[in-house]
Amino acid sequence: MAEEEMKVIIGLEVHCQLDTKSKLFCGCSADFRADAPNTHVCPVCLGLPGALPVLNKKAIEYALKVAKALNCTIPEEGEFCRKNYFYPDLVKAYQITMGDNPLALGGYIEIEDDAGNPKTVNLTRIHVEEDPGRLVHMGNKERGHYTLVDYNRSGIPLIEMVTEPELSSPKEARRLLNKLRATLEYLDVFDPEKEGSIRVDANISIQGHERVEIKNISSYKGVEKALTFEITRQKNLIRRGGTIVRETRHFQEGKGTTTSARSKETATDYRYFPEPDLPVIRVADWVKDIILPELPDARRDRFMQQYGIAVNHARTLTGDLRLAEFYESVADVGPAIAASWIADILIGELNYRDMALGTVASHTSEFKDLIVLVRDKKITDKAGVEVLRVWLDDLHAGTKKETPAQIVERLGLARESGESFRGIVEQILAANPQAVADHKAGKKGALNFIVGQVMKETKGKSDPREIHAMIAELVGE
Repeated sequence: MAEEEMKVIIGLEVHCQLDTKSKLFCGCSADFRADAPNTHVCPVCLGLPGALPVLNKKAIEYALKVAKALNCTIPEEGEFCRKNYFYPDLVKAYQITMGDNPLALGGYIEIEDDAGNPKTVNLTRIHVEEDPGRLVHMGNKERGHYTLVDYNRSGIPLIEMVTEPELSSPKEARRLLNKLRATLEYLDVFDPEKEGSIRVDANISIQGHERVEIKNISSYKGVEKALTFEITRQKNLIRRGGTIVRETRHFQEGKGTTTSARSKETATDYRYFPEPDLPVIRVADWVKDIILPELPDARRDRFMQQYGIAVNHARTLTGDLRLAEFYESVADVGPAIAASWIADILIGELNYRDMALGTVASHTSEFKDLIVLVRDKKITDKAGVEVLRVWLDDLHAGTKKETPAQIVERLGLARESGESFRGIVEQILAANPQAVADHKAGKKGALNFIVGQVMKETKGKSDPREIHAMIAELVGE
């Protein structure tokens, strides 16, 4: 089969832990991560005989917010079921979830495809369910000596958002997850900083062949890696004349590979039946009272209209709630320059240091001072980046003692007029006659080389635009 004939088909099942104070069916605290194993448990979330579940209303309200934000149809009634299967982390040997009558149906998420064109990915459903416990393998999954079970997570409220199999590449899948994460963050229904707050099951197939499910991928980057590996594995198997087996596989984060876990269960294997201890829920009146905040797409459009910034900057800045709020806190120094410095420079510098935006947000006034220094041409863009790096390094190390202005003074980065560097420009031109000749002949790159040499000699204190003009004057253009 030719490569172009191997169409990739991907669907995602995204599980999000709702940030409620208590679990879905009992009063145990949902804030368990810093505590010892099995200390946030009770007869209900341990499934002890005679214990009865009581539904957490806040969890349903959060789920309805998500459904409304994702353009879903919300039926008048939803029903909980028992999904029967046994794993060590599922203490009751069944999970309380939703079957044929979920909380929401349909809906869609708008992203861009790999060519940059708009693409709508439809949803199948959104339903509410309880999280199982957590297995802790002592050693590793393949050769672990034994496994421990922590039931603190058991009963945490989850929503599962199921897409139609309409994604065509790992990059599309990651873009969808980024868009979904941003929407959930704007809705304030989950905490992205908590481990395991979003987990993904990915269904993937090559058109005309069986699909494979990859379970419990815990990061957006992991989803892209797992899908990339699995596409390669399936295509290679097809080329060799092999058969794709319908199965469940696990993603090995450290190795970047997937491994077979078991044959894939079907709906009949789970033996769904209505949960006898919970009544049907009617949510029609709840939905009317839900008021959605400004969501990422609406904020992107507002940024473009209100601040006049480019669409790529607006998209980047609104893709994360904290980043959007930070931008609005500094935009008064100049919307365009603030957008450029945050989207094009600051994000990359923070990622390089594995540094949280919150560290900079707590020193907003000093970041604004840096932008003003560049805006008012007190320092060059190059010097500004150097100042930013020194300032961030000090913040990251917890040793910050200097403001951006003080760093400029200490390092001698204050901008000087182009005329003060005329002698240096003349020396560079005299020392590089071939580059000058190439520039006069219209060869690309020659002028940039000359300017780069001048910038190097002036240690970033000169403005490239002034140097360009001075070179043009001196070479007789």
